[in-house]
Amino acid sequence: MSSVNRHLHMDGIFVFDTRFPSAEELFQPTTEEFWHSYIDSDTQLKVDVSTIAEYDALNQLQQYTTIRKYKDKENHIVNEVRTNITLRYVYPKEMERLLTNHGFEIVHIYQDWHETPVTNDSYAMNYVCKKVSE
Repeated sequence: MSSVNRHLHMDGIFVFDTRFPSAEELFQPTTEEFWHSYIDSDTQLKVDVSTIAEYDALNQLQQYTTIRKYKDKENHIVNEVRTNITLRYVYPKEMERLLTNHGFEIVHIYQDWHETPVTNDSYAMNYVCKKVSE
């Protein structure tokens, strides 16, 4: 955030969004769970997509493994691709402290780009901030 602060003039606006750490997202099963299927446009194979999630509460990290199982016309798996992503969640009070410590005033917080107020059921936090100090 200090880089953003350096690039903005005083009273400059900084807008960004980040995930809201909802219980539904954090406490998903650690076993493989089916998500959805689609037809791959390149291979024309059916692809079953599933996920495995594991939350490390101490470090506020969510590890996702996405599994794509490519299936032929007989529904046999012909290829499997796994991808991993680690998400670091920041809670609203933590974000408030970070922004304040880096010279920003929070002007608004929304759950979407339609300016809907954040609630406990939100999936995102959209921040509108103003630079107030160097």
